[in-house]
Amino acid sequence: MQTFAGFNALLAAAAATGRALDETEVEQLRSFGEQSAADGVALRTLVVRHLALTRTAWPAQTPSADQILVTVQRAVEALCEGHERAQQVAVRHQEAARREFIDDLLFGRSELGPLVERAERFGLRLSLAHAVAVAEGPTPYVEGDPVPRAVEKTVTLRFGERSILLTTKDGRLVCIAPGYQRDVLTYFAKHAYDRTDGGRAAIGRPHSGAAGVVHSYNEALQALRLADRLDLEDPVLHAADLLVYPVLTRDREAMAELVRTTLGPLLKTRNGPQPHLDTLTAYFDSGCVNTQAARHLNLSVRALAYRLERIHQLTGSDPTDPRHRYALQTAVIGARILNWPEQKR
Repeated sequence: MQTFAGFNALLAAAAATGRALDETEVEQLRSFGEQSAADGVALRTLVVRHLALTRTAWPAQTPSADQILVTVQRAVEALCEGHERAQQVAVRHQEAARREFIDDLLFGRSELGPLVERAERFGLRLSLAHAVAVAEGPTPYVEGDPVPRAVEKTVTLRFGERSILLTTKDGRLVCIAPGYQRDVLTYFAKHAYDRTDGGRAAIGRPHSGAAGVVHSYNEALQALRLADRLDLEDPVLHAADLLVYPVLTRDREAMAELVRTTLGPLLKTRNGPQPHLDTLTAYFDSGCVNTQAARHLNLSVRALAYRLERIHQLTGSDPTDPRHRYALQTAVIGARILNWPEQKR
């Protein structure tokens, strides 16, 4: 059916009585527009067909054309509303399917075969290795927000589709790309940092298969958590550069014991262990250079030396002695990761 079946009758009624379309007729026209969209009829084609029919079905001896034109205008509006309504429903269905796919992919909770088929519809070939970049800002984001839309536009303008999937998850921006396209993830991370007003981004390592996407995603999340815990200042983190930290804490009981044994005596100080932990962190982060560490802490070099000596007296480990330094620095890193002494497990 190319045009609304009762269109001629609507024109005739408008010419004869001046009657406007009632709500039932308007809804029938909307439904026809909606069905036309479902049948693949373009909106332009739908409008042109009915305007052409208006010319051929124009009632003879019409005293006034005004009411007929009003009826045609309202009919065309209703057809367009129905057509747009169908498109909105289709978009919502597509968005829901996309969101379900992303959740299943990143949580690894779907069977591999169907997941691979669904991935291809969204431009991903899970037979390849993929890497995931995750960015977070001061506020959570959802798809459709200005920040995700701006980042997605920037990335797609630069690289096109290229098997890239950009989305949001748990308030963060996410980019999934083939592992060999590291430039895509770096570009995404840079612009996500810019758009989130100084947020932070992390890039996981490439891994194969659907499970590899989950692995890379979790690596990126872990890098963000480590950055918060360790006060890392880098705006873009690479999970490959932070592998030492998961290794250090893989045996959490052993690490907790090292922290308690090495740093436990600092709990007895009047102001608690935090000033000493900050001193050790600044000292080790500066490469054990007193002047740089003192500048970071807003101390004199003499005051810093006094603090280091006091730590030596309390713990029995001398931060300036290479024989003690490794264990002490490892314990400080462990304390930051384990949130010691707030969590004294």
